[in-house]
Amino acid sequence: MAARFFPLRLVRPLLLAACVGTAPLAHSWELSGTHRVSAVTRDDQVLPLGSVDFTPQADGSTTVKLHMETERFTDHFLSMKEFKCLEGPEVMCHVPYPYRNPGRITPTSFAWLEHQLLFLFKQPRDFGAKLWNGLYFRFERDAEGLVGLPQAIDLNLISAPPDDLTTPPYGVGQSDDVAPGARWISRLIIR
Repeated sequence: MAARFFPLRLVRPLLLAACVGTAPLAHSWELSGTHRVSAVTRDDQVLPLGSVDFTPQADGSTTVKLHMETERFTDHFLSMKEFKCLEGPEVMCHVPYPYRNPGRITPTSFAWLEHQLLFLFKQPRDFGAKLWNGLYFRFERDAEGLVGLPQAIDLNLISAPPDDLTTPPYGVGQSDDVAPGARWISRLIIR
């Protein structure tokens, strides 16, 4: 019987899957259609937040449109402004990005989606909003969707419109890592 040889490009994914103990994915998650947005707490509770519509564009980018399910939130009047908040060991309030923006992402940059999911946190006993207690969830893609880990930001940065409305204001240098478990919401997921 003659030996058969298979092209390495076909064998490599199978070898990788055998080494890590998983089968190759038949379909990878796509930046297309409507997907659920949820918050995951540090004790692994999943809190539905809403959905996001992904619409692929001819140039390779994808437009995003966020739909928050505000009935899941409570109203808080903080620092002369109404916020929609989740209540737990901390109060986590959604801060909609207030300025016109392209609303587009690419397969390697989720910045405008991240800007639509800004939050501030406070202790339940605290009065008012401390805008320097902002959270920015930086997304990375995995096999099931997107996972956003919290970054500490100062929301005062967006108290006035940026000079360039096409460039996301929160980029490298405007955020700091948050220690795992330090915040009640440990990550956001889009599935």
